[in-house]
Amino acid sequence: MTLQSHPSQPTPLSCPPQRSYTILGTGLMGRLLAVTLARQGHSVTTYDSGGPLAEHSAARAAASMLAPLAESAITEPGVVRMGQHALTRWPQLLGALSTPVFFQQNGTLIVWHRQDATDASRLRQQLEKTRTTLPDLPAMQMLNSASMAEVEPALAQRFAQGMYLPGEGQLDNRQLLAALAHEMEQLGVTVHWNCPKNPTDIRLDSNEWLLDCRGLGARPQWPALRGVRGEVIRIHAPGVTLQRPTRLVHPRYPIYIAPKPEHVFVIGATEIESEDLSPPSVRSSLELLSAAYAVHPGFAEARILEITTQCRPTLADNLPMIRQTAPRTLEINGLYRHGYMIAPAMLDVTLEVLA
Repeated sequence: MTLQSHPSQPTPLSCPPQRSYTILGTGLMGRLLAVTLARQGHSVTTYDSGGPLAEHSAARAAASMLAPLAESAITEPGVVRMGQHALTRWPQLLGALSTPVFFQQNGTLIVWHRQDATDASRLRQQLEKTRTTLPDLPAMQMLNSASMAEVEPALAQRFAQGMYLPGEGQLDNRQLLAALAHEMEQLGVTVHWNCPKNPTDIRLDSNEWLLDCRGLGARPQWPALRGVRGEVIRIHAPGVTLQRPTRLVHPRYPIYIAPKPEHVFVIGATEIESEDLSPPSVRSSLELLSAAYAVHPGFAEARILEITTQCRPTLADNLPMIRQTAPRTLEINGLYRHGYMIAPAMLDVTLEVLA
């Protein structure tokens, strides 16, 4: 089934007691499921082709922004509703972890240069249309030079106008992945790192379920999956202060800049229809860094920590899906570029199916 709305209840349903679960793939979804099911008292075993750092997972390369209204420009209302659900559920999920994870809900700022005003106007119309469909979304605020100085003082001298989307947020993906791995260990999950498995490798007993969360690794069993390439640069910029994720409207390379703890910034751009996992080109790296510098000149003295390429698992309609392909076997996949924004809804619906 394709998921097009979030569950009505923010608290996941408990599954029947005394079950065993085998989870293939421990990126974001696999770890969330492993921790939640183990906390409910079930026996959980996981297999992954990588290690605790999730080096083979798209979840490691993400900016982990929770921006349902901002993302509505390129997705459906159902995904936007799942993003709304995430803004309530993530604090609950993070609060249950024994290791703290950075979470921020300071909204999203959208800016543009004068020559890109037409594209910004078009984006504004798209966002206003979304609020007509989903009126419970917080209202977008148009900023002038005075209100820009209040919302984001560091950018007030460079941008005389902008759009502010209140209530949107972000978290630190790498802190979260590490915290979930730690929680799995504390809860007694049997973890097999660097040990890839296919569904055919697992022989289920009568009280066991198989949950396949392998992303693109599941393509032999799910040929409709495709990879969508993303490129992300992580930099350290002590001289830059941004209070929230900032997006730059640009006709060719719109970017986002997500501030993380300790003056680390994640800079990324739109997706590329390609499964190429080679390093980013000189051109794309220059465009990303030049766009960031155009937002804030303090990035000129930043230090590049990492340039990462990853492919997100995507289905034909760019929507996530849970499907049952065999008795006691669920496949959860297709989170596309919205992984952190929709993962809590996918988690809760999966638990509801299992219940």
